[in-house]
Amino acid sequence: MQPTQGFFMDFVRFAGRFWFSENKGTIRLSTAFLIGLTVLQIVMAVLVNKWNAALFDAIEQHSMSGLTRQILLLLVIMVANIAITVAHLTVKRKLMIDWRTWLTEKVTDRWMNDGRHYLVSHMPGEHDNPDERIAEDCRIATESAISLGHSLFYSCLSLISFTQILWSLSGVVTVDFIFEFNLHGHLVWIAVIYAGLASWLGWLVGIPLTRATNANQTAEANFRSGLIDARENSQAIALIEGESFEKKRFKALFDQIREVWSLQTTAWQYILAFSTGYGLLSMAFPILVSSPRYITGAITLGALMQSAQAFQEMASALSWPINNLASIALWRASVERVLNLIKALDTVDEEITKPEHHWIVVEQTDKPVLAFRDLTIAKLNGPVLASGINMEIEQGDHVLITGNTFTGAKLFRAIAQLRPWGTGKIELPNDDRLFFMPPRPHLPANLSLREAICYPQTGISFTDEDLKRTLKIVELEHLIDQLDNVDIWTRSLSREEQQRLGMVRLLLNKPHWIFIQEAFDSLDALGEENMLRLILQHLPNATFLSITKLENAAMFHKKFLEL
Repeated sequence: MQPTQGFFMDFVRFAGRFWFSENKGTIRLSTAFLIGLTVLQIVMAVLVNKWNAALFDAIEQHSMSGLTRQILLLLVIMVANIAITVAHLTVKRKLMIDWRTWLTEKVTDRWMNDGRHYLVSHMPGEHDNPDERIAEDCRIATESAISLGHSLFYSCLSLISFTQILWSLSGVVTVDFIFEFNLHGHLVWIAVIYAGLASWLGWLVGIPLTRATNANQTAEANFRSGLIDARENSQAIALIEGESFEKKRFKALFDQIREVWSLQTTAWQYILAFSTGYGLLSMAFPILVSSPRYITGAITLGALMQSAQAFQEMASALSWPINNLASIALWRASVERVLNLIKALDTVDEEITKPEHHWIVVEQTDKPVLAFRDLTIAKLNGPVLASGINMEIEQGDHVLITGNTFTGAKLFRAIAQLRPWGTGKIELPNDDRLFFMPPRPHLPANLSLREAICYPQTGISFTDEDLKRTLKIVELEHLIDQLDNVDIWTRSLSREEQQRLGMVRLLLNKPHWIFIQEAFDSLDALGEENMLRLILQHLPNATFLSITKLENAAMFHKKFLEL
């Protein structure tokens, strides 16, 4: 999905709802405080400008009493400025974290809802690495928006305030060019031309950086994604000795970072050269253009220094686009990445709700029966995997799915409403306690073993006795002492132990409908048979559908579904 010209309004329409959320009173009050404190910052800047003029006038007049008075006034200004700055920082950071919290929750709720996180991964478009978009881009989008908004507002106020000061200090000069005329506020016009030319040149210089920043974020995200993928599949990589391939893949991904880094470096060289020269010139130029009036005696030393400072403040305000080119580029890239994820989720919602013929209809019935009616399972792009599936599965049935295990997995996802591609109808039983057992159970990291087993329920959902008894049943007694340990369990436990924990979770939840997708394939044949016997023994009334490569699996099932 290519960025559109209306990306800013799209961001405002989505993220701007923060100011109309349930805490809008507090949010608007914080915003009002931030605006008020920004105004006070400008007031302090103007006071410092006037103090600067009075100070140099006192020095020029060799007035000790005047100097003492300015020193005392400086102390008052300093205390007030510190208080305003600290208060401004506190309010701004609170508003930043509140907005980020709101936006992160909104995007996370959309993403982690009814399998949307799964479905969106199958949709075309630029919405890869949703974790990065939620964790990092939401932060940049909100924090940078407030920082840039504040600095822009400050610059506008500064421009208004110091234009007035500089206009009054400029006086009237006579210009003899073709014809003679009086020019009012000449320092203002010089500042406008000076900042305008600098802004135009800075914009031209900054275009490559914007492009390089966008490319850099994508390259960094792709590299992190590759590393995460390798970490999550480390066992498979080790078993097939895929390390050499992974190294080459990492190198190729990092080469993209190096390439983009080189482009960024070149772009930064141009910007640095320009900003360095511009910064040095900005220090000297205001004094140089005001010095002739001081030399001729038209203004005092204080007025000269006040004019120079006002010129700098005005030029700085007019140069806001230049000074924030890099921040704007980073902010825009992050906003577009967040919006692309939101748009992809919108597309998922739209596609699912369409009454199109290529969607599988899933309905809840009032019968304890799972039924397939003229069911066809297809891929997203159209190819049919299986067709003409008709079957009724009653409570207590044990069904073995034979044939293509890949298609069987797609059938399970269709039942879970995670794969709507195909035609026909699936009628779900009136008991919504459907329990799916994937090849590897999800054991959230950085939780206690107790909490990981009870997931998605809380760690207090089951008693210690239930947990210990069930761990013994599935031959995991050695984990009893680790129930309160916190770890990354997918790393510290073997695949067999993880699958046995999946069995623990099943026996604790006691569901009525169980869908087993090669959930015990890491166990030997005897171990897998024991797992199926445990289900028959402890959940005698449960219905289960199995996808397994166990040779004698038929002995544990009453019905068969060929795919």
